[in-house]
Amino acid sequence: MDVRLDALERWLAAQLPGSAFILAPASEDASFRRYFRATLGDGRSLIAMDAPPDKEDCRPFVHVAKLLREARVNAPEIHAQDLEQGFLLLSDLGRITYLAALDEHNADALMRDAIDALLRWQLATRAGELPAYDEALLRREMALFPEWYLGRHLGLALSAAQRGALEDACRLLAASALAQPAVYVHRDYMPRNLMLCEPNPGVLDFQDAVIGPISYDIASLLRDAFISWEEPRVIDWCARYWDAAKRARLPVEADFVEFYRGFEWMGLQRHLKVLGIFARLTYRDGKAKYLADTPRFMGYARAVAGRYAALAPLARLLEQLGGNAQ
Repeated sequence: MDVRLDALERWLAAQLPGSAFILAPASEDASFRRYFRATLGDGRSLIAMDAPPDKEDCRPFVHVAKLLREARVNAPEIHAQDLEQGFLLLSDLGRITYLAALDEHNADALMRDAIDALLRWQLATRAGELPAYDEALLRREMALFPEWYLGRHLGLALSAAQRGALEDACRLLAASALAQPAVYVHRDYMPRNLMLCEPNPGVLDFQDAVIGPISYDIASLLRDAFISWEEPRVIDWCARYWDAAKRARLPVEADFVEFYRGFEWMGLQRHLKVLGIFARLTYRDGKAKYLADTPRFMGYARAVAGRYAALAPLARLLEQLGGNAQ
């Protein structure tokens, strides 16, 4: 018996008096949140969020949705909320994600829309609205890699030299991130969380937004967990973002080479974090499907670490994992 689903249906009936609706699962989430599509008799649809309040807090979602919409980014409109029960009723941004839609023919146009929305989000930055993406958070995220991916998933215990190499690399990556100008950061701005709709794109899964490194969201978009692009295309899209950001007077580096290094190092911090998160989702939360994409992230990490002399010890460590790193 699904007690929370029963409670959600009763709450929705009170929010939609006189309207019959059919409720069906709308999407999966790596968190404890669940989403259901409520289809009304006249064909309209809304999205109901179930976020158990002992595990999830809806207030950041409500706040960031407001910030996004104020920035003219297409985030869901909140039609009703019950923060005590952990229920929200949202506008429906459709059924087609960027991840499902992207192909060789439409990728340039869809990425252009995603970059334009990202620029509007960053230009709306105001101090005091979101928590800081500080060194403690950056380091906690990277600590997931040795704990969950190396230790729990691969069953490896690092030598003192290996631990030192990893610690030095994490220190360099955190310092690089903190040296970047700070703007609003979605923190998971990737094709799975962008919806094909009008205006395009619709933006989801933004409740963990912070103020932090300007390259973070563009790195999330172009070095994604679930879809990869050839490096020349990544560089081209990154350059388009950088040029548009400069023209919009966002505080990016004047030299694209310097910006791209920060982009790559920021992406590497995220790759290490996500490798740890995907392992934790499997072994702690019973969501094993995410591990199938860890080779993509390990490939990203090895490629970036291998391109920079300062990261050579990390590159050697990742190569020492060999075929175990799957």
